[in-house]
Amino acid sequence: MDDAWRSELAEFIRIPSVSADPAHRENVKQAGEWVCDFIRAKCGGTAELTPFGEKELALGEISASNGTKDAPTVLVYGHFDVQPPAPLDLWESDPFELTLRDDWAYARGITDDKGQVWILLKAAQRLVEQNALPVNLRFACDGEEEIGGTTIVDWIRSDDVGADAGVIFDGNMQRVDVPLFSLSTRGLIAFDVKVTTGDRDLHSGMYGGAALNAIHVLMRVLSAVTAGPTGLLPDSLRQGIVPPTAEELENWQALPSGEDELELQGARPLDPHAAEQFNIRTMAEPSADVNGIIGGKPGVRNTTLSVHAAGEITVRLAPGQDVQTIGTAVEKIMRDAAPAGAELDIKWAGVPAGLMRPDAPAIQLGADAFEQVLGVRPLLVRSGGTLPIVPALADAGIPTVLTGFGLPESNVHSPNEKFLVRYFAAGIDTAAALYTKFGELPTG
Repeated sequence: MDDAWRSELAEFIRIPSVSADPAHRENVKQAGEWVCDFIRAKCGGTAELTPFGEKELALGEISASNGTKDAPTVLVYGHFDVQPPAPLDLWESDPFELTLRDDWAYARGITDDKGQVWILLKAAQRLVEQNALPVNLRFACDGEEEIGGTTIVDWIRSDDVGADAGVIFDGNMQRVDVPLFSLSTRGLIAFDVKVTTGDRDLHSGMYGGAALNAIHVLMRVLSAVTAGPTGLLPDSLRQGIVPPTAEELENWQALPSGEDELELQGARPLDPHAAEQFNIRTMAEPSADVNGIIGGKPGVRNTTLSVHAAGEITVRLAPGQDVQTIGTAVEKIMRDAAPAGAELDIKWAGVPAGLMRPDAPAIQLGADAFEQVLGVRPLLVRSGGTLPIVPALADAGIPTVLTGFGLPESNVHSPNEKFLVRYFAAGIDTAAALYTKFGELPTG
């Protein structure tokens, strides 16, 4: 990493753009301005930090070198906000000063996502300077990804220009020199459930066994939604699943075994088939998890029959599933599981899953570019997490390469976040090859 690159990236890293802390609101905007300045000064493009709703987006455009409007258009997304650095005492260096140690670059945001946004910007700069950019680039970056903001989703839905392909570098490789393309993200529906079974708490010795206990009812209601003995959700909650293709399943054979993944996390299998079905369950099936229960007087020994209880449960949706359909089905199961006399108050909201077709030209050309530079074709996987921008891009008809050069040991969201230094140069080479390959995309 030469001194000029290091100084430039350090300047971006030095901005404490912590979106979760209102005290850093101006710093978040400053980081967005930095992205816009780079597009204007280094890439000869146009860019402005643009108010949209209650937040701002860094929106920029860089024209293809041939200057024609017929060139394919590529939408590039990344985020310039970062996680809080706390606890500071666990950092071995200043989180907002780029530090190199033992082949690694350390700083908050170096992997998630400032370092990877910088890679995408530098690749654009290189092609512009070589008069070799074959596509029109549209940059749309936000400063609220780390707090779950959806301004970028709203912008995509309102945008009438569109793109022929999308690029997001905000992810990890499977391990060193094993790149991944995430073709999908799971959706998420969050449920808040309140149970009332009487006017006031009761003496369990006098009324236990005769009166409804709200905690018991809540346990029954939540259990009705979670996985059964097979490890899968009830059939009514599996409607609409788009199964993985043969190509995807072949790629998944190269992933670590479910047994190894569970052991690495110190986790115990849900059932006897959980390890062998790990990839299918976490990437291509819905799941349900109880996230919290409130009731009684936790930590205090008492003999009270509680008539109020509350719980939270989230359901992850597999690609292809519909939020309204599955949400309604979950609510029905819970209400059917409640005994007569129990009052349920259920509120829920969700975001959909997103899925990119593995045979889409953008995905295949992207894989060609990665193989050209790295010497290995990326594995096509699905993400078990939820990223609202992915379904928004899919709905807009923008097939997107979702990938990245972070590593599992990059300490993302933790102290001493780090990025393997050699992947800066390799990342720029790969991103430049990706933009170049996208020049072959069909337009219109």
